[in-house]
Amino acid sequence: MKTGAVTDEFDNAASSYDRLVAANPGYHRDLRTSARRLRLPARGEGLLLMDLGCGTGASTAALLREYPLARIVGVDASEGMLRAAAAKEWPANVTFHLARAEDITPGWARELLGGSADAVFAAYLVRNVPDPDAFLESVRSVLAPGGRLALHEYSVADSASAQAVWTAVCWSVVIPAGRALAGRTDLFRYLWRSVLEFDGRSALLERMRAVGLESVASAPLPGWQYGITHTFVGRRPLRRPGPGESGPVSGSREAACPPGEGPAAREGAR
Repeated sequence: MKTGAVTDEFDNAASSYDRLVAANPGYHRDLRTSARRLRLPARGEGLLLMDLGCGTGASTAALLREYPLARIVGVDASEGMLRAAAAKEWPANVTFHLARAEDITPGWARELLGGSADAVFAAYLVRNVPDPDAFLESVRSVLAPGGRLALHEYSVADSASAQAVWTAVCWSVVIPAGRALAGRTDLFRYLWRSVLEFDGRSALLERMRAVGLESVASAPLPGWQYGITHTFVGRRPLRRPGPGESGPVSGSREAACPPGEGPAAREGAR
């Protein structure tokens, strides 16, 4: 599925996707919470934000709600999902591009966007790429020094109870709804399996650190998805450590955060 078929399935589901996610209580609220956890200043004024895996634009709308003064670029590999997103009404500071997330490079960013991103948001994406480490390397490479990343993602591998709730919801609600609205269940059965097979929270945080991100932390989302859906945040350092220095050197006011700590986790604990 991750080598191409999943994109085809998203194309097939594009026309009914918004109705499917609307049945999930808190879906749009949780995207806004994860967008807010980027903690960008001045409502995004003067910043370039990239929404990777933007789908039909729900995550783009969340970014626009929190950072209305930013330039926001939605990117997706599914032509069907992008058509659905672009058909909606957007202000002039929102645009969309067709591209595979793992193919994003600094050269691509310079040519099509005019430079590096100040922040990248990726909702329900890292789990779907063939090589999560290569994906995170690509994201890091297109972030400006000090740029921030937020992943909004399912992660249940560290919790047997979360796995049980996820399976129950998928087979009682998600898969039947997919059959009723989209006429097929391939994408939704893949969704169930892919979440069970994906990294636990600690493993994904370690992946983020391994590609050189700092201030890495996570926080859960509330409601029935507590312990199932999380925000993972990190930041590209302002510069690489020099000779004789240990660890990332950022010059930031915030220190690097261990798992479960830092601003994102504190916000999620409230």
